[in-house]
Amino acid sequence: MKNPQVESDKEKPLLEDIRLLGQILGEVIREQEGEEAYALIEHIRQLAVADRRGQADGEGAAGQLESLLHGLSGDQAVTVVRAFTYFSHLANLAEDRHFLRRREAHERRGEQSRGSVAGALDRLAAAGVGREDIVATLDRAYISPVLTAHPTEVQRKSILDAEKAIAGLLGRREQLRQAQARDEADVRLPGYRRETEAAIRARVTQLWQTRMIRNARLTVQDEIDNALSYYESTFLSEVPALYEGLEERLEVPRLPVFFRMGQWIGGDRDGNPNVSAASLRYALQRQSRVALRHYLAEVHALGAELSLSERRVAVSDALRELALSSGDDSERRADEPYRRALTVIYARLAGRLRALSANENIHPHESVACPPYATVDEFLADLRVVEASLKENHGAALAAGRLRGLIRKAEVFGFHLATLDMRQSSDQHEAVIAELLRAAGLAERYESLDEAARRDLLLRTLADPRPLTIPGHAYGERTRGELDIYTAAREVVDAHGANALRHYIISHTEDVSDLLEVLVLLKEARILTGEWPGQARTPVIVVPLFETIGDLRRAPDIMREYYALPGIAAMVLRSGAEQDVMLGYSDSNKDGGILTSHWELYVAEVALARLFAELSAQYGAPLRLRMFHGRGGAVGRGGGPSYEAILAQPPGTVNAQIRLTEQGEVIASKYANPEIARRNLETLVAATLEATLLPDAHPARAEYLAAAQALSDAGMAAYRDVVYGIDNFASYFYDATPVREIAELNIGSRPAARKPGRRLEDLRAIPWGFGWGQSRLTLPGWFGLGSAVDRYVADHPDGAEAAWRLLREMHQEWPFFRTLVANIDMVLAKSDMDLARKYGTLVEDRALAAKVFDAISAEWHRTVAALAGITGSEDRLAGNPGLARSMRHRFPYIDPLHHIQVELLRRWRAGETDERIQTAIHISINGIAAALRNSG
Repeated sequence: MKNPQVESDKEKPLLEDIRLLGQILGEVIREQEGEEAYALIEHIRQLAVADRRGQADGEGAAGQLESLLHGLSGDQAVTVVRAFTYFSHLANLAEDRHFLRRREAHERRGEQSRGSVAGALDRLAAAGVGREDIVATLDRAYISPVLTAHPTEVQRKSILDAEKAIAGLLGRREQLRQAQARDEADVRLPGYRRETEAAIRARVTQLWQTRMIRNARLTVQDEIDNALSYYESTFLSEVPALYEGLEERLEVPRLPVFFRMGQWIGGDRDGNPNVSAASLRYALQRQSRVALRHYLAEVHALGAELSLSERRVAVSDALRELALSSGDDSERRADEPYRRALTVIYARLAGRLRALSANENIHPHESVACPPYATVDEFLADLRVVEASLKENHGAALAAGRLRGLIRKAEVFGFHLATLDMRQSSDQHEAVIAELLRAAGLAERYESLDEAARRDLLLRTLADPRPLTIPGHAYGERTRGELDIYTAAREVVDAHGANALRHYIISHTEDVSDLLEVLVLLKEARILTGEWPGQARTPVIVVPLFETIGDLRRAPDIMREYYALPGIAAMVLRSGAEQDVMLGYSDSNKDGGILTSHWELYVAEVALARLFAELSAQYGAPLRLRMFHGRGGAVGRGGGPSYEAILAQPPGTVNAQIRLTEQGEVIASKYANPEIARRNLETLVAATLEATLLPDAHPARAEYLAAAQALSDAGMAAYRDVVYGIDNFASYFYDATPVREIAELNIGSRPAARKPGRRLEDLRAIPWGFGWGQSRLTLPGWFGLGSAVDRYVADHPDGAEAAWRLLREMHQEWPFFRTLVANIDMVLAKSDMDLARKYGTLVEDRALAAKVFDAISAEWHRTVAALAGITGSEDRLAGNPGLARSMRHRFPYIDPLHHIQVELLRRWRAGETDERIQTAIHISINGIAAALRNSG
């Protein structure tokens, strides 16, 4: 049992940071807005705390708070909302610092935390897994986080940059605190600390004087540029450091490339009409520019470091030849072959960059005339000439520094920086194929053909060496736009290499013809080449995305039928023997609820892994299956801790292969701070190694699987009875959440709904989860568990006690069920029925409001009881004290945002047209999202 005093002592530095940041924010507000504004903010906070604690004076805290908020002017509303929102942001920074502080404390004591690479290697060693097995696994591994631009990131880059500076200053202050603890006599330290706190104050002042929300909707180009800032600040340094740390711990000189970055931004056009061929070209041009400029800076720095004189040290013949090719006959550098060789490397990099953008301002070596690098392999070959010469001539220490890191960067990031995925919906492909076939006289109404006829026609089209498109034909706008995208894709592959664009994702994959349609379009763009079926190959992996419950259930059969077609398996084997399958968490949850979503994903993964093992045996060659997890920030969209999520995958389905999306505000929380970023990157590697190599100590027993199926069936029935069964449920959702206002917030280039109107079927899963998070019902993350457990216990043939015993055993022994329960526990802890009831007052139809809220409230109480029965604890987050602490510290500051948001939504919807009210609503959305951290 943990000692409460010890736990309290551990929290002291966190509380000190929170108090400091709160104090500085308060001082800035007093200075900028006046004492009256500060007093108003503090009064609202006190009333919100009293309301939560049930304290009442006179008319009661709730009544006083309601009266006070009702009387706020537009300016007051904006000021108050900004204050509580910024406090949430600053509390996040303090908690991030505390996470690093506690982890460092554990590591100093030699304790390796779960999720760290060191911890994973220790667990593998304890299980008898040798270093050779780990290296062999990494040799075939493919681990890739993929950044997406889904519209749940509500913070501006200007705000993120200022907060990153504050995070760095908190780290500096922590170092000074530790130094003072070691040497209290050092009289310089208090002064350094005051300087650091003054710098924090300056950045908080910057925040207060900076516009918090965007005044224009983001363009696709903005989203591309924002994402690339994480590469410049984090990934280009932290990914190589991840490799280096692993190599050091494994005591191997060089690991193969196994960790790569992925990107959707600029290539994901599913439901986003703003993504075009121009976006695709822009994305790869910008990505390449970021990589090349970084390499140029590194080569320039190497030139300063490698001032070695040939009078002092010998060099290899290859290095001397590279230096001579510079044509540099300056006497000043005559005896400095490394610098002359690096001049050549720099000039060739610069030439490639100029080919991308003629206006690039490139620093030195203008006099050197060298052909641009055609491929990253040419660049790597020259770097390795430098490395080999150093190692052969007593310069190994020099080779081990910046040069080693640059070689690793070039291996991982290439000239393309990240693999850009393309994505489009299957119905769009169908419409384009239908028009092409109609124009070619091959099918007047392709869309009316049954599935068998479609497959037959598409296979014959693949086998026809003639192009399907007719030059000069007046195709419709959609078809022209799609064909332009494929043309741009071919240009990208030709210019940047096959790794620049490896995956084409088909949203709403419902049958085999959805995959064949994309193959036909790839053939038209000459990305799929060679005679079909005997010689066909393509560098692009066609990736089905199975999203709804029905699609997930059909996924194994679709893939089996696809690979049974003539030519498909041979083409895949010829093209690299890789098959990605993407699994959609968001839409499956919206379709069937969290229990059924997770269970059907589990079942589909098991069946797909079994299928590809059979196919590999059938064709006598390994067909590598890679699951691509479309996870969001919120648990209802597949979010939650990545380490536990990967370990909870069915045995044999990870197999050293995993891609997963990083979306919305999760990108900033995970990767804005380089130290936090490295921990999160480590987590992906550690979990993948453990899931692949550790023996499954507790395989899922048949009775576990049967219980999960029963829970899924009952949970989905309960979910659909309410969400799709109550008439006008959608009206409740639109009225009792700020989803309408979220759609107006300039947080992404993608529309919030696929079609206009209020049908839940047309609403994207992203604002669905985001809206429920704002209103604190968090429904997608828990609804259905309570009813499912009640039904399971009532129907168990051996009685209630046997049912509870099995559920508790599943929680203890089965990672899948334990992780699912932990995530529901976390989401339920972030829900608040009292606050949600206040949002319910916004629903115009009072009878509907009562009916829906009562149904949700009843399920909430059933779920609370179910969690207590399964976990043995009445307290939420009993197994996650860090998050419990976080919520304890921040909830008193979130509550006012909710109270104010409800009041302002009521005013705005009643027709109050003060633009400041709308601004305050949008800022409150920002603040609540930041405070909850994984709401999107």
